[in-house]
Amino acid sequence: MSTYSASKTVPFPQSVEEGAALAGRPLSLPAAFLAGGTGVLASVAWVGFGLSCLLWEDLGDWSRTHALAVAAFIIAGGILAATASGKLLGRFGTGLQARAPWLLALGLFLTLWEAATAKFAWLPLPFFPPPQAIIEVYTDDLPKLLDSVFASVKLQLGGYAIGAAVGFLTGVSIGWSRSIGYWVHPVLRFIGPLPATAWLPFAFFTFPSSWSASTFLIALATGFPVTVLTWSGVASVSNAYYDVARTLGAKPSFLVLKVAIPAALPHVFVGLFMGLGSSFAVLVVAEMIGVKAGLGWYLQWAQGWAAYSNMYAALIVMSLLCSGAITLLFRTRDRLLVWQKGVVKW
Repeated sequence: MSTYSASKTVPFPQSVEEGAALAGRPLSLPAAFLAGGTGVLASVAWVGFGLSCLLWEDLGDWSRTHALAVAAFIIAGGILAATASGKLLGRFGTGLQARAPWLLALGLFLTLWEAATAKFAWLPLPFFPPPQAIIEVYTDDLPKLLDSVFASVKLQLGGYAIGAAVGFLTGVSIGWSRSIGYWVHPVLRFIGPLPATAWLPFAFFTFPSSWSASTFLIALATGFPVTVLTWSGVASVSNAYYDVARTLGAKPSFLVLKVAIPAALPHVFVGLFMGLGSSFAVLVVAEMIGVKAGLGWYLQWAQGWAAYSNMYAALIVMSLLCSGAITLLFRTRDRLLVWQKGVVKW
């Protein structure tokens, strides 16, 4: 009759040195996979998406199905390799582990999307195109889409820069000078609550071109939140800061530039974030109505020709542009306000 021996499965150290060596031994490959189980599941989800593209015939004529399946398999292999490598990839590996749940959800979503549209038509075509139809837009209609992106970015940057600059100067003036606030504050209360799109008839009648009218509307949508938040930031600066600066002989210009504005910058960036979202909404409306270029115009053109895949492709591009602009603004704020990290929470 055999007896169970734990020493056959678990190597017990025979000395202090051997115990230290076993304690410092790195994790084996199965243990690494268990540590990154979500990454493995994400890789399996992307394999499932690739198989869903190949196992069933398409109900429509889409030429990018096979290429999409190959791309899904490549992404699955990359996720699996990065998960197995673990900490060897440094910051990239750490970022991948943090985003593994999103990669898993995205793989499952794409698999369900592919099955519900291209394979079984659970969602009616052409109102709900499959993923490969979106890929076709990015490959076959790329020049027109890039021209629209360039036109939108140019219009957005111009209007946003003008609105942010005017709003910042107005907010600082109102917050610093009561006499200026006496005259400007009632105007803001009259104009501010109205949505910028309500000024469309006035703008297109007053300005000489649809481009300048759209720039004015974007600047108006940006300027109001920047003005209000800058005004609030300047007005909320503690009087103790001014008293200390005056004691050291500071002039009024120094108080504005070196005390009031730096202390109000957190409020200013909140206004810039709010103005960015409002300006994107006005951008789309202005391009749909008056401007003959840009992503808003592209959306209306796609809707008129019932090219719903083009419409969804443009919406994805607009979402990425807005997200990228917000990320850039966040990084700018973190760089400029690094000296306030211990005081201001964000």
